[in-house]
Amino acid sequence: MVVTKTCEVNTLGQGDTHNLTEIVAKHVRTSGIQAGTATIFIVGSTAIVTTIEFEPGAIADFNEVLEKLAPRHGNYQHHLRWGDDNGSSHVRAALAGPSITVPFTNRTLVLGTWQQLTLVECDTRPRRREIVVQLMGE
Repeated sequence: MVVTKTCEVNTLGQGDTHNLTEIVAKHVRTSGIQAGTATIFIVGSTAIVTTIEFEPGAIADFNEVLEKLAPRHGNYQHHLRWGDDNGSSHVRAALAGPSITVPFTNRTLVLGTWQQLTLVECDTRPRRREIVVQLMGE
C-alpha cells in the first residue's frame, strides 16, 4: 500500500528550521499502514530535510557549518546568470538533500531519542514549503 500526504510550512528565510517529526508521525499513525517506510520530501531546490537533535545549539552548529561550506555572500555563478542572491541556497540544499526515508513499525517512526525530522530553509527569503510524505508498507 502507498499513501501520499502533503502539508505546507512557512519559513522565515535562510537558517530557519522546523521540526517535522510530529507532522510525519501523525501521517504514519493515521495511514492504515502498520509497518513500512516514510519518505519525507521537500518540493523545491533550496531547502533541506534531514535528522538532527532539534535544539538551538545543534541547529546553530548545523547552520554555521553550512555557512562555512557555502557562504551566503560568496561569489556564485548562479547570481550572475539569474541576477539573484541565492546561489548559496542551491549549494547548501544540494549538499544535504531534499529528502529522507525513515522506517516505521507498529505505526510508529523508528527514530532515536534525540533524532528529529527537520526542515532547514536555505533560501535567502521567506518561503511557503510544500512537504510530501509518502508512506509505503503493509
